[in-house]
Amino acid sequence: MIRPATAVRVDERIRVAPLLEVAGLTKAYGRKRGISDVSFAVEAGEVFGFLGPNGAGKTTTMRLLMGLLYPDRGTARIAGLDCWRQSVDVTRVVGYLPGELALDANLTGGQILAYLANLRGGVDRAYLETLIARVDLDPTRRFRQYSHGNKQKVGLIQAFMHRPRFLILDEPTTGLDPLNQHEFARLVADVRADGRTVFLSSHILSEVEAVCDRVAIVRDGRLVRVGAVASLTEIKRHEVELTFAGDPAATAFNDLTGVERIEALPDGRTLRIVLHGEIDPMVKMAARYPLTNFISREPSLEDVFLGLYQADAAGEGDSVAP
Repeated sequence: MIRPATAVRVDERIRVAPLLEVAGLTKAYGRKRGISDVSFAVEAGEVFGFLGPNGAGKTTTMRLLMGLLYPDRGTARIAGLDCWRQSVDVTRVVGYLPGELALDANLTGGQILAYLANLRGGVDRAYLETLIARVDLDPTRRFRQYSHGNKQKVGLIQAFMHRPRFLILDEPTTGLDPLNQHEFARLVADVRADGRTVFLSSHILSEVEAVCDRVAIVRDGRLVRVGAVASLTEIKRHEVELTFAGDPAATAFNDLTGVERIEALPDGRTLRIVLHGEIDPMVKMAARYPLTNFISREPSLEDVFLGLYQADAAGEGDSVAP
């Protein structure tokens, strides 16, 4: 039996081993794209975002980690446990939310949670009730009667309810309203405060920036970038509309770093500015002139990916960094 590795001695110093270690992970679906040679690590106590457009390989990677798929080659370990040879042991330390829930439609939400809790040998009932209250779920309704958002709440509760050491969450806020998205961020903060670890995928840029410590970006099944969440600001774009009290000073913004396009709108007093990177220089320049309105639109993750891909095509190349 392979025992969980908790620490490695290097140069007479103790280095705690990553909670998740993935090396050369590859899975092909015939002609369909899977993942190829994916390698990264997630440290204990970290919230790690796994990002990419639809079809990039995020769900395939998560299903491989859960032992639901077997790789063509490569290795993956969670808490020192082999994700396939010790998949049963892995499920004991992991809370998993799949991208698509397949639960008994005739059972109530409460019955489903009770059944899953029993499969785990029982959970803290008080904590389970707290989770139900926090996400505002009615556990007396049958699963088939739930909206998509309420079904997602059941999935989140079952992933969190046994206080797992490691959470794997595939698009966890899909279907949730803004209040429950905020509550999800609080749940993740609680997990981090406990020293536990979260590995999640998301399409909401503000969510990623709010909850994640580091991110990995995948494209066409390959890892493009791994780094601190702050690295997203290097590739994202802002679209800002500035409405001036008088004639717009368009030329004042021409030489600012990161400005890609300036467009004068038909009202004659508004500029639409698209810029790459930090927004601070543009805001300081705008503050020199009388403004009547300021609108900034957050880019979607799809926009972030597009910016990253365009940068790669321009010759910057792929960048995978710890």
